Order: sequence, then C-alpha cells, then structure tokens
Amino acid sequence: MNLFARCAIALTSLTASGAVLADDGSFFQPKTVMFLLFVLATLALTYWAAQRTKTAKDFYTAGGGITGFQNGLAIAGDYMSAASFLGITALVYAQGYDGLIYAIGFLVGWPIIMFLMSERLRNLGKFTFADVASFRFQQTPIRVFSALAGITIVLLYLIAQMVGAGALIQTLFGMSFEFAVVIVGVLIIAYVTFGGMLATTWVQIIKAVLLLFGATFMAVGALYLSDFSFETLFQSAIDKHAKGEAIMYVGGLVKDPISAISLGIALMFGTAGLPHILMRFFTVPNAKEARKSVFYATGFIGYFYILTFIIGMGAVAFVLGNPDYFNADGSMIGGKNMPAVHLAHALGGDFFLGFISAVAFATILAVVAGLTLAGASAISHDIYANVINRNASEKTEVMVSRVATVVLGILAIFLGIAFQSQNIAFMVGLAFTIAASTTFPVLIMSMYWKDMTTRGAVIGGYLGLISAVVMVVMGPNVWVQVLGNAQAIVPYSNPALFTVAIAFAGIWLFSITDKSERAQRERALFDAQFIRSQTGIGAEKASEH
Repeated sequence: MNLFARCAIALTSLTASGAVLADDGSFFQPKTVMFLLFVLATLALTYWAAQRTKTAKDFYTAGGGITGFQNGLAIAGDYMSAASFLGITALVYAQGYDGLIYAIGFLVGWPIIMFLMSERLRNLGKFTFADVASFRFQQTPIRVFSALAGITIVLLYLIAQMVGAGALIQTLFGMSFEFAVVIVGVLIIAYVTFGGMLATTWVQIIKAVLLLFGATFMAVGALYLSDFSFETLFQSAIDKHAKGEAIMYVGGLVKDPISAISLGIALMFGTAGLPHILMRFFTVPNAKEARKSVFYATGFIGYFYILTFIIGMGAVAFVLGNPDYFNADGSMIGGKNMPAVHLAHALGGDFFLGFISAVAFATILAVVAGLTLAGASAISHDIYANVINRNASEKTEVMVSRVATVVLGILAIFLGIAFQSQNIAFMVGLAFTIAASTTFPVLIMSMYWKDMTTRGAVIGGYLGLISAVVMVVMGPNVWVQVLGNAQAIVPYSNPALFTVAIAFAGIWLFSITDKSERAQRERALFDAQFIRSQTGIGAEKASEH
C-alpha cells in the first residue's frame, strides 16, 4: 500500500471517528463528504504528479511546461486566499463600500508585474527570484539576504494562514483547532514533498476554478433575489445596515492621507514582491507565456474581487437580521469572518454550504502549499545549492528541498497552534510591508538600474527589512493591541510609505558611493543582463564572473 493510500485511509478513519461529525451525530453531511472528496482527489493528484517529478526543474517549476492560461489560473488560486474570500466579504459586510480598498490594493499590483517584471523574471531566472536579483552580483550576500527576506515573508504568511485554517475548519467541521491545523500541515507536506510544483500548481488551478464558480453562484444568487437589480440589492443593504447610506461612502476605514497612501504602497508593491507569486513565473516555457500568465491572472483576480463586493452586500441584505446565523448575544455564529459562508447557506442550503466549505478548505491548502514550496526553495536552492554547497547534485538539492518542506510544515503546525489565541491580524500586513520593502526594491532596481551594486542591494534591503519589522512592532497593531501599551510609538498601522522609501534610498546611496573594482564590473555587466532579460538567450549568468 503506497503512502497516499495510507494518508487517505488515515484521514477518512480520523474523520469518521468523530472529528467532523454533524451536530446530530451523522457523518454523511454535505460539507463532510465534499471535504473528504477534495482531500482524496488532491492526494490522487499528488500521486500522479510524484510520478512525473524527477529532476530539480520538475520539482521547482513543474518542468517549465505549464501554459500561460494554466499558470494564470494557478496564480489566481495562489493569490485568492481565505483572507480575500472571507475577509474582504466580511469587511464589505461590516464597512460597506470602504471594504473594497483592500481588493483594489491587491489588484493594482498586477500591472506592475505584467509590464515591468514578468518577461525579465522569466528570462533571467531559473527557480527563484533570487536567481534574478543575484544575476550580476555576488552570489552569497544577495542570496542570503533574498532567502532571509523570503523566509520571513513566508513564515508570517504561514502563521496567519494556519491560524485562519484552524479557526475556519474548527467552525465548519466541528474539529478541534489543533486537529484542524495538523490536517492542513500533513496534507501540505504530502503535496509539496512528493508532488512538488506540479501538484501545487494543479491544487491551485482546481481551487481557483471552484472558488470562481462558487463566488459567481453566490453573486448571481444574491442578484436573483434582488430581481437582478443592483439598486434593489444596495437599497436592501442600506435599509438593514446600522450605518444606513454611510455604507456606500468611503473614508470610514482609512481616514488620513498618509495611512491611505501607505496601505496602497504595501498592497501594490507587496504583491510584486511575494516569493510564492514570483516563483510561478518560472513554471512557463517562455516570456510570452509569462506575460499571458499575468494577463489571465489579473482578469480572474479582478473578476473575483468584483464578486466579493456583491457577496458582501448580499450578506448584509440576506444574512443580517436572520436569527439562524446569530448567537443569542447578537454575535455572528462562527465569528465575524463568516458572512460569506452564511450567505452560501441562505442561497443554496446545506448542499451549497458544503460546497463553499470545501472551497474555503481548498483555498487554504492552495495558498499554504505555494508558501511552503517557496520557503523550501529558498532554503535548498538559494542557501544550500548556491552558498553552502555549490557542487551539490540536482538529486541532493531536491532532497534538501523535501527535507526543508517537512521542517517548514511541522514548524507551520506548531506556530499555528502557538498563535491560536493571539491577535495575528497584523501578520499579513507585515508580510506585505516586508515584501514591498525588501524583495520588490532589490528586484526591480537590479533589473532597471545600471549603477546598482551588491553593497547597495544588501544594505538597502536589510534597511527595508529592519525598518519594516521595527515600525510595525512599534505601531498600533502590535504596540497597543498585542503588547497592551497605552499609545503607539509609531502612529501608523502600516508604515510602508516610510520603509519602502528607506529601502530605495539605501540601495541608491550605498550603490553610488561604492567605488570598488567589483562594483565597476557589476555596472559593466548590466548590458549583458539587459540582453538576457529581453531575449532569454545570449548572456550566461553574469554573477559567475
């Protein structure tokens, strides 16, 4: 009996033993059945992918054989997290039109990737974004920095996703929080360790299709009950919401210009610096398919965020005030992030609730799989194969990546359980701020600025990393809400406006003041890098000078 069959049997037996029983003790409730079907299907998919994952290229980039359309769906699946689906709809439910600020911020980062980065990423890189950042620079300092920044982003994102996964699955299926987190961790270890990027890609594609279908059904259902009239839907929401017409106005969520600009910078540039998103551009065969990937991803993601607004307003119109979805004290059953789930039940009953529950679970698995693979790749490819042991064989490198995946998976489980009762809302914001202040400045400047040097990249990148962490810790989200101090030292919840500026300034200052011989050679190699970035051929890796 192979490992995947054992995993399937173990999960089924654990579930049947009472982990996800209905309130009446029955096992075959729709959400449980769909949950198991999805788990079994993805394990079978992983088995299929494992048979086709033989080389490092297969493991990291699915052999470079993913089409632009497929990769666009996978990127959308990787990017449309549970925070997007449940969080933004809940924000619209609570704040109205203001809730769209995050959706818009998440979306506008994609044109930057499409027009400025996708082609050059594909032509310059091999497996990770550090391949691009270090193309004409010293390998060791750039790769160590890139790996450190990338792993920091991945861990922060992982903690938020694992805590969210535990809470969501606990609510939907009646499991204990710890058991829910362990299931997610074990599945992710199986997907990435055995199936690599190919299994991860198809989990993300399936999740994207299911989520887009489910969200479309919910939006159309809400409009159907409103006679397909937006005016009727919005008027129903206004009549029921405590804020009345105020839900159709902006300015209640972010009130000062600095906070608004800073939030926009974090979401926009952070998107262009997320390691698990950047890694997806190496799975396509050429730059043309990379551009197609972003084009399709932007369309899918933009369409999805339009739906989240309709779903949020639909939840106000058809969930708010319904006693079936609220506790006796007036709080929403399952927590404040459940309006979309309750709307699914209101529109489609238990069956559609089961479908959306399985989709929410798939959403978590797809995002966590991408994050885990990105973190493992940073450890194995950037640190081990390019710093510690440059003579490592492909087989050894892949083995190290698989070990790193297991370690990251176990670490994610422990961190998810450890942060169960903590306020982790700031972690996603911190991950985006760090990505905007480290990965993005170093990557974009290495592509476009001839005078950038290793010293400028490393010092500027570390300045961005340190300033982002320090300013977030001293801001209201951590200093007041987590640490319990009376007043924050840094008055802004999101300091990206300052930390991104610090990173770019550091890169510029420490590059132009670098007069070393190596710096002169690095500047001279910019032309070779440019040729490679445009054509994908003709210039060998400049950093090997």
